[in-house]
Amino acid sequence: MDLNAIKAAELLHHRSKGLAKGDPVSLPIVPAATFHLPEVAGASHIYGRNGMSTWEAVEAQLAILEAAEVVSFPSGMAAISAALMAVLKQGDRLIVPADGYYVTRVFSAGFLAPFGVDVVEMATRDYATADFSGAAVVYLETPSNPGLDVVDIADVVARAHAVGALVIADNTTMTPLLQRPLDLGCDLVVAADTKAPAGHSDVLFGHVAGRDAALMARVRDWRRLSGAVPGPFEAWQVHRGLETLELRLERMCGSAAVIAERLQAVIGVSAVRYPWLAGDASEAVARRQMGSGGFLIGFQMADAARAERFLSECPYVVQSTSFGGTHSSGERRARWGDAVAEGFIRLSVGIEPVEVLWAAMAEALRD
Repeated sequence: MDLNAIKAAELLHHRSKGLAKGDPVSLPIVPAATFHLPEVAGASHIYGRNGMSTWEAVEAQLAILEAAEVVSFPSGMAAISAALMAVLKQGDRLIVPADGYYVTRVFSAGFLAPFGVDVVEMATRDYATADFSGAAVVYLETPSNPGLDVVDIADVVARAHAVGALVIADNTTMTPLLQRPLDLGCDLVVAADTKAPAGHSDVLFGHVAGRDAALMARVRDWRRLSGAVPGPFEAWQVHRGLETLELRLERMCGSAAVIAERLQAVIGVSAVRYPWLAGDASEAVARRQMGSGGFLIGFQMADAARAERFLSECPYVVQSTSFGGTHSSGERRARWGDAVAEGFIRLSVGIEPVEVLWAAMAEALRD
């Protein structure tokens, strides 16, 4: 039986066995900062910064998907910064992708480097042949965002571990239903659940997952001491979104595969990138370690003006700077400073019926 199907069912019913007669089936929101403490010993909760039941329920869901301990955060960047702060110290060398999520690079250069961390940027494709000697942490993102280059996670882990480095993977673009970095040996996984897991573009959230108790204790301590805690309402939104993640991904990824193939035949469109696309530079590795090609597509148009015209004329592509939502969205990434062509578009395919979406795109793509 399909493992993802089993996990989806477990996720939907993870609270069921604990329900008493008359309990609400849907998760209650518990907006409590303080708790009744006639004595501390044996208390389930002490203070809201330490833990609260609503975000613990989300962590239980994500733990099912990751098959690992999970600590939740109020955004993806809160999770990323927590993971890095938990494992790095002065004098350590950190390798980060030069073509990955740019805020990770900004955080590393602006805050970790001044604290004495040696930050080295490296293109994702170069991870395949890199010498990681001297690194304390190898941080990878695959597929890379926005270029969608893929690196063999197990191979990177083996070479990094051989020289004593930890490996942290940003799995935001895939989710644990489509790619499982912990199973491939990574020490920690970070993700922005703002994207596909929550799915409705209405909440910021993130998590760190890992199977090393000592590392996860450090991450949990960072959350408690830094105060980077999620709110109960936001946790409830993510909990609700996760219940439909498998269904949404099936539609999104299926539609993306169809659209990526059709884009190759459109005049004026070039350099189509989709990890499972026949002939893509990443296809072989992507098919080994990913459960599908995902829902993100990269492609180029002649110039910035043509790309902007497509985005403004297609009624079913929202112009926004995120991805993974129910609505298809697109953006010209060069305007954010990514090292891509001026006409490069990152398209996040949503849950619209694929033929309706494609008809609108095809019309907007016509010269």
